[in-house]
Amino acid sequence: MPIYWAFLTYMLLKPGEENYEYWFMFSGIDKILHLSIFAALGFCFIAAFPKIRFLYFFQIILIYAFLTEILQEEMGLGRSMETLDLVADAVGCLVGYYTYRFFIKRFF
Repeated sequence: MPIYWAFLTYMLLKPGEENYEYWFMFSGIDKILHLSIFAALGFCFIAAFPKIRFLYFFQIILIYAFLTEILQEEMGLGRSMETLDLVADAVGCLVGYYTYRFFIKRFF
């Protein structure tokens, strides 16, 4: 969990690079990436701390998402703060949480 969190922080805060057009790129791919990495974070976090209350879980993940967006803006390394990124992060967090809950009920 700490290794994924450190890797995620690095990836979210690293300097922006010029985007090249690849065959798989489309408008909004960054939102899909935000959703998926926060789904993985939410899944890992609730798996590591299964007894945490949902409200605390959600607050911790959203505070982290908000802080990384603020740091992207303030560091001036070619990244910017976007509200839709925060929405994608929140949705991803919920996807990870409910995926974990589904697997626990289904298989354990």
